[in-house]
Amino acid sequence: MNYDIIVIGSGPGGYVAAIRAAQLGFKTAVIERENLGGICLNWGCIPTKALIKSAHVYEEINHAEEFGLNKTETSFDFTNVVKRSRGVADKMNKGVGFLMKKNKIDVINGNAKVKPGKKIEVTDKNGKKTEYSASHIIIATGARSRVLPNLPQDGKKVIGYREALTLPTMPKSMIVVGSGAIGIEFAYFYATMGAKVTVVEFLPNIVPVEDEEVSKHVEKSIKKHGIDVMVNSSVERVDTTGNGVKAFVKTPKGEVTLEADIILSAVGITANIENIGLEEVGIVTDKGRILVDNFYKTNIPGYYAIGDVIPGPALAHVASAEGILCVEKIKGLNVEPIDYGNIPGCTYCSPEIASVGMTEKKAKEAGYEIKVGKFPFVASGKATANGDTDGFIKVIYDAKYGELLGCHMVGNGVTDMIAEAVAVRRLEATSHEILTTIHPHPTISEAFKGATEAAYGEAIDL
Repeated sequence: MNYDIIVIGSGPGGYVAAIRAAQLGFKTAVIERENLGGICLNWGCIPTKALIKSAHVYEEINHAEEFGLNKTETSFDFTNVVKRSRGVADKMNKGVGFLMKKNKIDVINGNAKVKPGKKIEVTDKNGKKTEYSASHIIIATGARSRVLPNLPQDGKKVIGYREALTLPTMPKSMIVVGSGAIGIEFAYFYATMGAKVTVVEFLPNIVPVEDEEVSKHVEKSIKKHGIDVMVNSSVERVDTTGNGVKAFVKTPKGEVTLEADIILSAVGITANIENIGLEEVGIVTDKGRILVDNFYKTNIPGYYAIGDVIPGPALAHVASAEGILCVEKIKGLNVEPIDYGNIPGCTYCSPEIASVGMTEKKAKEAGYEIKVGKFPFVASGKATANGDTDGFIKVIYDAKYGELLGCHMVGNGVTDMIAEAVAVRRLEATSHEILTTIHPHPTISEAFKGATEAAYGEAIDL
């Protein structure tokens, strides 16, 4: 029962860390209390994108006549839409299981609790306790939907993202509290499928981490989808005693009452660090997260933490990168810390949102003299041919050295394009390299070069 590395949790941080550890020759095990792949694969990133794909297809069919196509009356089977989403998740879950076997990683099912002396106690579904030990223990237990005191979740009328993925019937109306990635993606899905959706956001802009121009554009776009938006507003209390649910919302103009079938609480996440033995081992936490160094060591030798349980962006690709870096450092490879200023963020509503680096406001606050360029997709031949010109690409350059400080995209397909900007920043390429890099035509990606041309007064297609 002794291993070189044991990883607690098999989400995108945990299973990736385990595979990299096995590749590096470590005898490795993963402990998982639910499903391989964690929240991302089973209840987050993957199944939500499957739902959104169904919404995209439904939306495109309803606009078929714009492409010269004839269509008959369109309908959908909500049960089958959800069933397809769960099928996609199940397939990916089995894929992770295959990877565990392929890499000879032991999978231990049960609830894990770390103990002093680099030991772990695992309790299986029958209550049987088994102790394991490892030279290195990596905590990757992820997070769950955050519950607010004034917005308690009952799983029926007030729900979190897990319930939103598997509703038994299509609601006629929904209130979404919070407009981050989770909230805005579900708002788009349910509105597209026919629900009357209202988004309530506490801050002045929806998708508040994004550049302000992007936030304003997305707000206009989703309103065209029929989604109502309330900013600078907060749900103070709810009443679930009737057939539906009432939300009492504090707004700048006073309190208003909203009624709907369901409220989706999408106000963030809470790290899963309770009851896993941190206090007994003496691992230090702060504000609900485990404190680590640049290579994910906790204050106790031999114990590490990655992903949503540590401070930083709670994103699947970040957790994966942290897991790889953690085990490579354990191996003694020559590695460097992650640059958290160059992490891409993606939101899969319609239009999609993708960004990396500083917003225009942050760049100015940091004291940079900047050059800003924007290329609207209405000027893109490919976007026009696609019949989808909603959105733009915005780039922010340091005027002195030509460094790409930030890139902000809004439009369908942009989540597949942001990696170019991430690579440019990683390689410290300048605006000159972008201007002299030939982009293929006609593609949506050439808008990145077009935005750079606009920033330097060299725009060809504007």
